[in-house]
Amino acid sequence: MKDKNNTDYCDEKKFSDFFLNHSKLLHNFIYYKCGNFDMANDLVQDSFLKFWNNCHKIIPGKAKAFLFTIANNLFLNEYSKTKVVLNFKSTLPKNITNESPEFILEEKEFGVKLQKAIASLTEAQRIAFLMNRIDGKKYKEIAEILGISVKAVEKRIHNALVSLRNEIENI
Repeated sequence: MKDKNNTDYCDEKKFSDFFLNHSKLLHNFIYYKCGNFDMANDLVQDSFLKFWNNCHKIIPGKAKAFLFTIANNLFLNEYSKTKVVLNFKSTLPKNITNESPEFILEEKEFGVKLQKAIASLTEAQRIAFLMNRIDGKKYKEIAEILGISVKAVEKRIHNALVSLRNEIENI
C-alpha cells in the first residue's frame, strides 16, 4: 500500500527515510512508558522490524499510527503484569557554579521530588505530559499518536499538572 505521499514502505530507501524521521519520537514514546532506555531501544527496533515485515498491510496515511500501535502492543506484551516506575537519569553536566551549597542541595532535592511526582502520575498522564513538555508535541499530534481525542489529551495533561502541583509545593 502507499501513504498519502505515495510512499511504498516496502521500498528500502523509503523505509529508511521513514525510520530516520520517526525513530527518535517512537523511542521517547516507549521510554516515557517504561523508563528504561535500553528497553526502549529494543522495542523501537522490534517495532520497525514488525513494521517492515508488514509493510504491505499499511493503510494509506496511517503509517505513523500503525508504527505506534505496533510499539504500544509490544510494550504491553513486555509489561503486561508489571507496573513500571520511571528512573530518570540525571543528565545535567557537573559544572562549577557560584551557587551556595544550600541552593545546590535544594535544587537536587527539588529534582528528586519532581522525578518522584512524575513517576507517580498514571501512565496515560505521564506519556501525554512528557510528549507535550519534553518533545514539544501539540495536543493534536499527541492525540493522533495515542489514538485518542484532543479533549482526552487536554484532560490527561491538566490532571498531570494538578497532580504535580499537589505533590510539589511552590510550582
